[in-house]
Amino acid sequence: MPNRLRIIGGRWRSVRITFPPTEALRPSPDRVRETLFNWLQGVIVEARCLDLFAGSGALGIEALSRGASQVCFVDSDVRVGRHLEQTLQRLDATGAEVCVSDALTFLARPPRPFDIVFLDPPFASDLLQQACDRLSAGWLADDAYVYLECAADRPLPTLPQLWSVHRSRRAGQVGYYLLHARSAKE
Repeated sequence: MPNRLRIIGGRWRSVRITFPPTEALRPSPDRVRETLFNWLQGVIVEARCLDLFAGSGALGIEALSRGASQVCFVDSDVRVGRHLEQTLQRLDATGAEVCVSDALTFLARPPRPFDIVFLDPPFASDLLQQACDRLSAGWLADDAYVYLECAADRPLPTLPQLWSVHRSRRAGQVGYYLLHARSAKE
């Protein structure tokens, strides 16, 4: 079934979840998620996470499965949001919040700090740069991590001051990066 994926590790390891058959959804592949959460293993437990372009919910659900205390899932598609709520209810997930909103509209709200942010916008959009710029205005806790995916043949957006590439890889047509966002106090 093309609209299914499995959780790689943690509490829901090997559980298969579905997502709506929407052409715009492009879940992070298993091997990419496995690498990402290996990178995050020392900081994921009790982390407050934001899955900004949630889509299938794969990244946020994987974070909850591995011990994150909170995940806020944001997606602009009402059908996707409803499906995420149903999936989280089926998993009996706690600490999850689904917000149906455009990502940039969500980031126009008063900020609340997150320890880890997952950014996987549509590759053809210019949303990655705008999201990074807005996140740097109070949305990140001290010493936060920002994960982003983009087309491997496109350069990274201009990173805000005090952000640096912590790890990076490429898998086929996908470039993926774990950024470290240090606070000005350090």
